[in-house]
Amino acid sequence: MSSLSRDEVAHVAMLARIQLSDAELDKLSGQLEQIVGYVASVNEVAAADIPPMSHPMPLTNVTRDDVVRPSLTAEEALAMAPAAEDQRFEVPRILDEE
Repeated sequence: MSSLSRDEVAHVAMLARIQLSDAELDKLSGQLEQIVGYVASVNEVAAADIPPMSHPMPLTNVTRDDVVRPSLTAEEALAMAPAAEDQRFEVPRILDEE
């Protein structure tokens, strides 16, 4: 397995928007190499006879029935809102339409 270069670690840090010093890049390149090695060793396990699963223990989803309960009307919910439009809270746009 090829080792991760310092440039590759710097690229990953840039993608994660993390600023790292030169010393941190040197240290993390070795640590990330170990992590990649551990993941590779998991992939080598002979598991053809083991079915894929999402959790090691069987889970039961405990849900309740939906029951209509008294609640606020739209007018009551929006009464103290700074801005409302068409029975909805109006909030400032934070994303461009690009």
